[in-house]
Amino acid sequence: MLFGPKIPFVELLGFELLHFDGGESELGFAPKPEHLNSFEVVHGGAILTLMDVAMAVAARSVQRDMGVITIELKTSFMRPGIGRLIAKGELLHRTRSMAFTQASVHNAAGERCAHGTGTFKYAPRRTAAPENTDPGAGIATD
Repeated sequence: MLFGPKIPFVELLGFELLHFDGGESELGFAPKPEHLNSFEVVHGGAILTLMDVAMAVAARSVQRDMGVITIELKTSFMRPGIGRLIAKGELLHRTRSMAFTQASVHNAAGERCAHGTGTFKYAPRRTAAPENTDPGAGIATD
């Protein structure tokens, strides 16, 4: 299943979209050695990114023609991420322009490794930027 828009960073990490509908999402992540930290467990930044994407996808699932911009994230890490990870995102509340979400990451044994909440702003998808322009042009967070 494809994420919709091309997201090079998500492709680099190798996230797999498993479910994307009705305010819910599920993503799989099979970490490689380069995704680990010095303790040989999944780096917290990779886990945070997995949750960020799971929450964004859950927010987008109710209005697929819109993009979302991360406004705020809060994350709690509960245990090391080891092996294949599954992230489940949920849209908790939505206004015309904002989405309030949560996500959890579980290891292969089904144990929760991390939990987070996020706030996202809905934004229309922009067309491809012409060469030699600011790639962020046209993306407003206000």
